[in-house]
Amino acid sequence: MSESSLAELLRARGLRLTAQRQLVLQAVLDLGHATPEQVHNAVREVAAGVNITTIYRTLELLERLGLVTHTHLSHGSPTYHAAGEDQHVHLVCRECGAIDEIDPELLRPLADQLASQRGFGVDIGHVSLFGVCGRCQNGDQE
Repeated sequence: MSESSLAELLRARGLRLTAQRQLVLQAVLDLGHATPEQVHNAVREVAAGVNITTIYRTLELLERLGLVTHTHLSHGSPTYHAAGEDQHVHLVCRECGAIDEIDPELLRPLADQLASQRGFGVDIGHVSLFGVCGRCQNGDQE
C-alpha cells in the first residue's frame, strides 16, 4: 500500500498518518509473518524511540482498518501479516519453527462438514496446523 493510500484511508476514518503507523505497516509488509516483537525490532532500526505499546496499538488499528490480520502460530504472541494477501492456512513445524502456507480450499470439505453437522463456520484463513515439516522428518535440518 502506498503512503498516499494509507493516508487517505486513515483520513477517511478521522485519523492521521503518523510515522509510527507507516513504519509498523511497512515492517509487517517487509517481514511477511511477524510477531509484535519482531515488528518492534524492525521499527526500532529506523526509529529507536518507538515503544512496544505503540506497536501493539498500531497493529490493532491496522487490523481494524483491514490492512493486516493475525493468527496464532504458537503459544506466544500473535503473528501478523498483510490482509491483502490471499487467505492461507499456516503449517507450523514444531521442530524448526518453519512456517509454510497452503491453499485454504484444502480444508473446505472439513469446513463444509462442520457447517452442516454442527452449524459452525470455520474461519479457514485463520487456521494454523502444527506438526513436523518434511525437512525435519528427513533429518535435513541445518
